[in-house]
Amino acid sequence: MKYFEVVYIRGGEQNSTILTSSHKIDAIKQFQSRALGVLVSIEEINEPFAVKLEKLKERLRSASLKKRVPLEPYIASLRQLGVMLDAGISLNQCFEEVVNTTEHKQTREIFRQIAQKIEAGESIGNAFEDFTYELGNVSAAIIKLGEQTGTLSEEVNKLANILEELHENRKKLKKALRYPAIVFTVMIIAFVTVIQLVVPQFKEMFEEYDSELPYPTQLLLGLQEFISRNGLFLLAGIVTLVALHTFFYQQKGRYKHLVDTYILRLYLIGKITRLSMTGRYIFVFNKLTNSGVPIIKALAIAENIIENDYLKARFATIKESIEEGRSLTEGFQKSEEFESMVIQMIKAGESSGSLNPMLVKVDRYYSEKYNDLVDNISTYIEPIMIVILAGFLTLLALGIFLPMWSMADVMDK
Repeated sequence: MKYFEVVYIRGGEQNSTILTSSHKIDAIKQFQSRALGVLVSIEEINEPFAVKLEKLKERLRSASLKKRVPLEPYIASLRQLGVMLDAGISLNQCFEEVVNTTEHKQTREIFRQIAQKIEAGESIGNAFEDFTYELGNVSAAIIKLGEQTGTLSEEVNKLANILEELHENRKKLKKALRYPAIVFTVMIIAFVTVIQLVVPQFKEMFEEYDSELPYPTQLLLGLQEFISRNGLFLLAGIVTLVALHTFFYQQKGRYKHLVDTYILRLYLIGKITRLSMTGRYIFVFNKLTNSGVPIIKALAIAENIIENDYLKARFATIKESIEEGRSLTEGFQKSEEFESMVIQMIKAGESSGSLNPMLVKVDRYYSEKYNDLVDNISTYIEPIMIVILAGFLTLLALGIFLPMWSMADVMDK
């Protein structure tokens, strides 16, 4: 596309405008169709700065959207959309109202762009599909289903319920981990404060009396000197390692797969991750199949919401088995991620034609196990915290009190 500057006279005054066209003749025809005035001259020019600036703004706006939407504002917008659709309000008005009332910037911008696509004649399902990365695979699938079946308001509410369930599980885990995180943080701050401010005082006192410090105190002083000399380098190293880990992990390559594999082997974290992801997979798969989504597509969507690469690869074998003509039970068995009891439940549901009721029971089974683990997470972590706290206090006690007792002996001499 080329840019042309057109100079023309209107009402006795000379004006100019910029037109875009593939050819000069087409630009002249475009000018004549607008009836702006008498043509004086038309010249091809480079892309105007204002156009470049607008394109840059659009790229920056698009880049700002390329991240996952927080679930809370997204769920609130879906609830509002569902209520208005239930009330019989037109789709365009519904989206206009959601855009006007949504406070979260990214969510508002995404709904604004979806509204524009709908006004341009695009289907709502395809409009949501354009934001699969930001809104997730589940959103596009359920919205498309509602559009095809004529139950859009019902499916929007169902989507909000699914996302709310996932969000509640995440909130529950974060709440359970808050207390151990605070304890460990306080311990680290206390430890650094003691060895930086308290322990060095003993060193000066013992040097004055030309006496040797006890070994625990020497150990604390060694740590203090190391932190004083290399603290900035240590901090820079930690920040660099975290940044490199984040970068390579987000590339979703071999490194991510390796990290995700080892995460599942960690004490407690691995068990929580496995139960969370497996329960999420069953929950979404059940909701989708119950809504009328074909099994193959439901398995693919449920698989795509799994964040752990190792588990994602294991769950992928279920869909592959179905595509090869095997039963769902054989697929679940081949994944090697489900207990024999769960396999038997899936088999019973598949053979009796009551798969969804059985999936509800499987989902409830994983949900209860996950909730039990999260609710009692402090009980599982307490032994580790006690050992670390005991070691921390013992080292501090020996490092501080031994010099005080030795100081008394030195002064007696």
